[in-house]
Amino acid sequence: ITRIQALGMAVCYGGVVLVFGHEINLQGVNAGLGAVLVFGSAISYAIYLVYSGQMVQRLGSIRLVGLATTVACLLCLLQFVLLRPMSAAIVAPEVIWLSVLNATACTAAPVLMVMMAIERLGSNLAAQVGMVGPLSTILMGVVILGEPFTAWVAAGTVLVVAGIYVFTRSGR
Repeated sequence: ITRIQALGMAVCYGGVVLVFGHEINLQGVNAGLGAVLVFGSAISYAIYLVYSGQMVQRLGSIRLVGLATTVACLLCLLQFVLLRPMSAAIVAPEVIWLSVLNATACTAAPVLMVMMAIERLGSNLAAQVGMVGPLSTILMGVVILGEPFTAWVAAGTVLVVAGIYVFTRSGR
């Protein structure tokens, strides 16, 4: 990692800390736990993206998606069996159909598309394209959920985008 890349990462994390720091003050202790869980999720996803580039070249995108989603599904089932009574699995047909829709449109299809992008573009470029995600999430939160777009969110967003710009420009 170069100094410029480290600077870009520091600016990005500064933006994240700015927004989360403000939210923790507003939301209380549970926001801190949520921030830690989101950060852990982001780290694990970044590791997944970096190392999946090597595996997708060896296995191909379809096989890797099948392997990754099978492992994830088995872990979800294990969590259910450990934490819930089996009677909790009996649900209305509408819940089943919504679950199938969610599993297909919100899980399997995006995972397949990301792996195909990694196969075609490489893991670094696919990860950079994935940076559209935070901006679209903020936009949907404001438009669909009515979340406030405060000066803190704007400043954090500007820092994150600037950090991404610095980081990606350093590789050229």
